[in-house]
Amino acid sequence: MRLLANPTLRLFIGAALISLSPVWVKLVDVPPSTSGFYRVLFGSAALVIYLLVTRKRMTLSRRAWLMLAVAAIFFALDLWFWHRSINYVGPGLSTLLANFQVFIMMLAGVVLLKQFPRPIQVLAVPMALLGLSLIVGLDWNNLPDEYQLGVIFGLLTAVAYAGYLLSLRQARQDSPYKVPTREMAVVSIICTIIMAATVLGEGESLSIPSYADFGWLVAYGVLSHSLGGLFIASSLPQVTTAEAGLALLLQPTLSFVWDVVFFSRPMTAVELLGACIALVAIYLGARPASKQV
Repeated sequence: MRLLANPTLRLFIGAALISLSPVWVKLVDVPPSTSGFYRVLFGSAALVIYLLVTRKRMTLSRRAWLMLAVAAIFFALDLWFWHRSINYVGPGLSTLLANFQVFIMMLAGVVLLKQFPRPIQVLAVPMALLGLSLIVGLDWNNLPDEYQLGVIFGLLTAVAYAGYLLSLRQARQDSPYKVPTREMAVVSIICTIIMAATVLGEGESLSIPSYADFGWLVAYGVLSHSLGGLFIASSLPQVTTAEAGLALLLQPTLSFVWDVVFFSRPMTAVELLGACIALVAIYLGARPASKQV
């Protein structure tokens, strides 16, 4: 427990736990929306139990509740797009694409907040696009339809996740709490309802076919969604900008590693170069953002 008192260690453990998210999705034999439902169901249950055991009071303003509902809608969209992207292009690339939210946030900062990027951030945008083009291949039209769709879904995940982060930021504008445990719990509960309606609306089943699938889904919700998120959220106010930026880089890097190790993803030298370029671009683009955490 003394080790977990170290905020830097919590930060990197949290990033490692979240990096396993696409692995759980790939392992389970359930439809994409169903795995998203169980992520937030088990995750919200873990968060609620934590709040009850620690006797945290739920004091949120009406505006915060509204913005958290908006955040939950964006998060549900994030899960819908991302889980399909994982199935089409694999855990590594789908997670890398989701982290392009850095550049969506940069654009939102210019349009909504009049916060103009630094020159190094502007340079990071073409770098990221170059890296992506090296990974997916320069001849887009010859890629399989499902692969193209997976890339598009991955980029839409980035848009949805940026909307979630912006909404959560608005919800926490006047919050007296350092760690957004309450907000995470509220978003997870609302998102559970949305995802349940989505699964039923798509005509899919909420049944879990095996005990192994049940275990993967519990791990997804408890370890990656709630514990990973809490470790990162609790450590951010106490770590340096460089450490926060490295943690942001660690998640997609490890997801690529898990994709190669667990699912034998083929990786050419050109794809590896593209992944490295994209990861560096994400790091450069996120550095100022990490100062505002």
